[in-house]
Amino acid sequence: MASKEIQYKEHIFKLAYELLNPTHKEILLILHGWGSNKEIMKQAFGRFLPEYKHIYLDMPGFGKSNNDMILTTEDYAHIVQLFLDELGVKPLIAMGHSFGGKVCTLLNTPCLVLLSSAGVVTEKPWSVKIKIATFKLLKPLGIKKMRDLFRSSDVKDMSHEMYETFKNVVDEDFEASFAKSKSKALCFWGKEDTATPLYTGEKIAGLIKNSQFYPLDGDHFFFLKHAAFIAQTITEQCKDID
Repeated sequence: MASKEIQYKEHIFKLAYELLNPTHKEILLILHGWGSNKEIMKQAFGRFLPEYKHIYLDMPGFGKSNNDMILTTEDYAHIVQLFLDELGVKPLIAMGHSFGGKVCTLLNTPCLVLLSSAGVVTEKPWSVKIKIATFKLLKPLGIKKMRDLFRSSDVKDMSHEMYETFKNVVDEDFEASFAKSKSKALCFWGKEDTATPLYTGEKIAGLIKNSQFYPLDGDHFFFLKHAAFIAQTITEQCKDID
């Protein structure tokens, strides 16, 4: 594992990353989803796509990369681009899972691979709506640790900066960004995905002009079972892109 220090808006980010096939010319950047890290992506794709140099990156606040700043998805994209500039590389392909898919979309690489990408706002369950409404009613009363009472289990241990960042990105409508994309997009989705449902993938594929959609068996982490097929499709579809 290696690391790079990147300065962005007067903040220093020490970003952890790993390279595979370091002597190869064509670059494949692979970004994880929210709450995850580079290791799960390497686990899935490290054995595949040997014709590319792989870059696995822990984005700020995840894995072994630090973050002490409240960020937006655009901030993440800027930081990742600064990281790539520091390495002196221009990826041919950017592959992103869930939140990482939104970041990859903003990088405007020739080939874009989305794995159950976030970015389409979905209808919240009634239980969540009630929770939000209750929080809004009680917040003016100044109940101590109100935020912690209403945090879901997956964000309970976040720092203040990462919790505020989560609030910035969790319900973000990214449809306009997908529609502006000039990349050739390969959209792979889990048919049983409940975090980013299948219909959101169909919508994203419809928004990106040059795209193909591949529904596959599995949930939000379907790619762990289908890495070989995804890799083969990338090899076939992205090889002639400049």
